Amino acid sequence: MLPPLFRPLRPLALGAALTLSLAQVALAELATPEGKVVLTVSGTISETNAGDTAQFDMAMLRALPAQEITTSTIWTAGDQTFVGVALKDLAQAVGAEGAILRSYAINDYSVDIPASDAIEGGPIIAYQLNGAAMSVRDKGPLWIVYPYDSASSYRTEVIYSRSIWQLDRIQITD
Repeated sequence: MLPPLFRPLRPLALGAALTLSLAQVALAELATPEGKVVLTVSGTISETNAGDTAQFDMAMLRALPAQEITTSTIWTAGDQTFVGVALKDLAQAVGAEGAILRSYAINDYSVDIPASDAIEGGPIIAYQLNGAAMSVRDKGPLWIVYPYDSASSYRTEVIYSRSIWQLDRIQITD
């Protein structure tokens, strides 16, 4: 039992312990990909599994918490349902510590996404569209998708430019 002087601190101590536990889970050692690598994350990250990078096959991405976004896009007709890993969750999984997520497509097109975009309810790295895996021809296998219909701030040229498809690399920089 805590002395009366320290009882008000009990919730803080419990909160700190829970935060530490969640941080340890988020930064658990990354597995080694067993299938074809579809995403490589490099730069200022603390969790790696291939030299100084974090590599993911599709099974590893699917093992992370899945998010679903149903939204219209400027590239498709009507509402579409995307499933993928939240950009926020991927950044946490690799221990990203930079301000910019420089994202590259398989054709070396790149775009800078501010780390501040990686928020709850923000963009996902989609690996599924309307219940099916996305082929390269259909902007896959990975596409950064924002919840465009959830707020007018997601329907701007800046956000559309960050919606990179055929994603295969992310470099975390300052």
